[in-house]
Amino acid sequence: MAHQTNVSSDLIWELCRPNNAYLVKRKSGGGAQFSKDPLNLTNKHSRKYAGFVNSKAVGVLPAEKGGVTLITKKTKHQNRPVANRHEVTFAGNKSGPKVYKGIVNYTAKQNYRADLRREAVARASAIRESSRPKQDTPEKKVRGAKAKKAAAVEES
Repeated sequence: MAHQTNVSSDLIWELCRPNNAYLVKRKSGGGAQFSKDPLNLTNKHSRKYAGFVNSKAVGVLPAEKGGVTLITKKTKHQNRPVANRHEVTFAGNKSGPKVYKGIVNYTAKQNYRADLRREAVARASAIRESSRPKQDTPEKKVRGAKAKKAAAVEES
């Protein structure tokens, strides 16, 4: 049985929306507002993605060796920040589709918000892509007789 808080999440959002610890305001770019909340999948400062406001929230963070950690917020211990998180780590040696399917299956079986599944998979994909080592670009091959002569002249 989920325990209820005394204050609704809508009221918490209205009170914390103008200023909170996760809010990042930028004057450039039309005064955009971002969020540093680890349970915010898109880093947008909005009610839908605010992890500290919603009773059920999902976060994706990088793990060791190219892996991904899925963090979900439990509804049972809302007033205990350490006890209200559950973490599942997907190793970096798994293929991408297996990791994404694991994220979708975990959130679906735990009855988490279906509107956050696509964002969670996109975040996991971006984290895996950024953790991959970049390969050096190969040297361009010289093509054509004139280009080969010009390259030979430059080398000597």
